[in-house]
Amino acid sequence: MEDLMDLKVFTATLSAIFFAEIADKTQLVSLTITGKTAKPWAVLLGAVAGFSLVTIFSIVAGTLLGKYLHPEHIRYVGASAFVVIGILMFFNKI
Repeated sequence: MEDLMDLKVFTATLSAIFFAEIADKTQLVSLTITGKTAKPWAVLLGAVAGFSLVTIFSIVAGTLLGKYLHPEHIRYVGASAFVVIGILMFFNKI
């Protein structure tokens, strides 16, 4: 059980996700939908479900990629993808 739950890893992940997600577009979408619909519980459940699915996908992908690729390479690919997406958004291509 200790292998499954490492408090240090848990705390690092919680902190990283919390600070990375403050005022991001997910929060802005949730804020907008709640304001339009006045259904905060439905928005909360939808947001939690959506974020849970994305998180599950990320963990499964990370587990599989971690078996075959060095973590540094995964980080470079992720950073490169963010740069490419940013450039495409800047030029209104996506």
